[in-house]
Amino acid sequence: MEAPLDIAEKMAQLTEHWRPRVAAEFSGQELRIVKAEGTFPWHFHEDYDEVFIGWKGVVKVEFRDRIVSVHPGQVFVVPRGVEHRTVADTGEVEVLFIAAAGARNTGNVDDHVYTAPVGVQA
Repeated sequence: MEAPLDIAEKMAQLTEHWRPRVAAEFSGQELRIVKAEGTFPWHFHEDYDEVFIGWKGVVKVEFRDRIVSVHPGQVFVVPRGVEHRTVADTGEVEVLFIAAAGARNTGNVDDHVYTAPVGVQA
């Protein structure tokens, strides 16, 4: 990176829900940004942990036995192999997350609506 990343500026450019964009790459990881509304499908990531960082609004990370709310400024880690889904049921939210470079956003699931193209830059 030649200059600091302006997250708000990058988020303002997003027009689709559940279509993450790569904002930065480092050590085999990607910092991705996404706008979301509604409910994402159940899935898991076999080979990596997924780190959610709340930016705007509250995103829920649902597990089969509990729900975790991630507020702006909070960080939450979903361990690899743990089934989960994300929910934005109070309107549009903005979230940053860290995932393995080149990994599919829907993990083990191939969904014609929610599986986003890999590696699209913000």
